[in-house]
Amino acid sequence: MGKKSTKEDKNIYQLAREEAGLTRAEAAKAMEFVSESRIEKIESGTAQAQPEDIMAMEKAYKKPSLSNYYCSHECPIGKESVPEVKSGTLSGIVLELLNGINSVNKTKDRLVEITYDGKIDDTELKDFATVKEQLDELSLTVDALQLWVNEAITAGAIDPTKLESLEHKKD
Repeated sequence: MGKKSTKEDKNIYQLAREEAGLTRAEAAKAMEFVSESRIEKIESGTAQAQPEDIMAMEKAYKKPSLSNYYCSHECPIGKESVPEVKSGTLSGIVLELLNGINSVNKTKDRLVEITYDGKIDDTELKDFATVKEQLDELSLTVDALQLWVNEAITAGAIDPTKLESLEHKKD
């Protein structure tokens, strides 16, 4: 068994590995193609993680949020276009989702007025920006719900086969 790290400023990858209860050697074995030394370099910040490293870590550590973190913080393209999705409790996410839906419902008529003519003029821009912000927040909440589902599947709390069969079932 490897020694326990005493490093104070651990990055998300080291924290995820330790949360999974794995040493670097055990993690390398679970990931097959990622060496123990590569894991150490990623965790210490001396090597940049690659997408395939993150996907292997996500599976080995049972941590679906690692991909979103990588895409929103480290990927040159993703940093510009992928928002960070925060994990939460199911009840908290659902309440946030319902609040977002209510907000959008209150402003949907204004959105129709603004976009009816196919353009947004200067007098409509402020209201449009408000609606866009509400939709962006709602989108993040939907992403948080999807992350929660992925985490529940990874933890064995939801059977992915049953879920998929029910999602595609036509009445």
